[in-house]
Amino acid sequence: MSATAGRQGRNEDPPRFTVGVVGAGRVGAVLGAALDRAGHRVVAVAAVSEASLARAADLLPGVPLLDVPQVVGSVDLVLLAVPDEALPGLVTGLATVGAFRPGQVVVHTSGRYGIGVLEAAARIGVLPLAVHPAMSFTGTSIDLDRLGDACFAVTTVKELEPLGEALVLEMGGEPITLEEEDRPLYHAGLSLAANHLATLVAQATQLLEDAGVETPHRVLAPLLGAALENALRDGDHALSGPVPGGDAATVAEHLAELATEPQIRSTYRALSRATVELARRRGRLRAAEAESVLAVLDESADSSDSDGGHRGNDRPSDQGLDTADDLTDDGPTEES
Repeated sequence: MSATAGRQGRNEDPPRFTVGVVGAGRVGAVLGAALDRAGHRVVAVAAVSEASLARAADLLPGVPLLDVPQVVGSVDLVLLAVPDEALPGLVTGLATVGAFRPGQVVVHTSGRYGIGVLEAAARIGVLPLAVHPAMSFTGTSIDLDRLGDACFAVTTVKELEPLGEALVLEMGGEPITLEEEDRPLYHAGLSLAANHLATLVAQATQLLEDAGVETPHRVLAPLLGAALENALRDGDHALSGPVPGGDAATVAEHLAELATEPQIRSTYRALSRATVELARRRGRLRAAEAESVLAVLDESADSSDSDGGHRGNDRPSDQGLDTADDLTDDGPTEES
């Protein structure tokens, strides 16, 4: 269903909030459309880049484009869907110019931060909410239906928890309450799973292409789908492959084949070490088998770790969770 159809077909009861979206990136535009579909009324959006302008036109048709302070000053509920690094400065700046007002609901979508980052606005008397959807976003109407499968981490003061949970339910998601001090660990867990999965898939794809596989995604999709399903269902009992099997010879062969791909080799070694430790703690790997695999990994480390030039070029993958951080959006105040 398109965003336009959602707007036309929604319940015509009077909306409870007027909403302003700051950051029409993949997350902001979708959540704005979800709130609109739920019966709230999005009346202003801030968007700058061509991609964000197109996204706003598609998901929030007819909503006026305004400067950020104008968006904030004209609504009951402000949705701040901006990158983590931009959020503190944005909140402080808006508070300094008097854009917020007492009683206004201010929601940010960062996974990293709780409501502490909204302190400058809270001193003015806004109602602070941190609402983070644990979901990868495309920035299209497809995401509106996918919200029904997503959990949203809600952090706020006790008396506002019902409001945060209600907003999540209205958007179609499942609210989970998270304490302020637990946000960084929560965010690290999501990043480890989702962001690093994209890196892992990219590296595996490269190896299959180098091996002559013409359609690596076709090969990987059912394998990864089953592996993920098994891991979520069975936990560490789903461990498989040469490492938990104590097959040091196969591990050594893999590392030899990866000698010309030092970054991928480093990933393989790091994940193999973690798998050894997990399998050993769970009783899946005997001590002697674990030691034989670790010896192979240590031996391979001697050559690769001495390559100072390579290590200086290591960079994290740019492929990420377009989660609500995007996981949240991709620019200073939106997707650039």
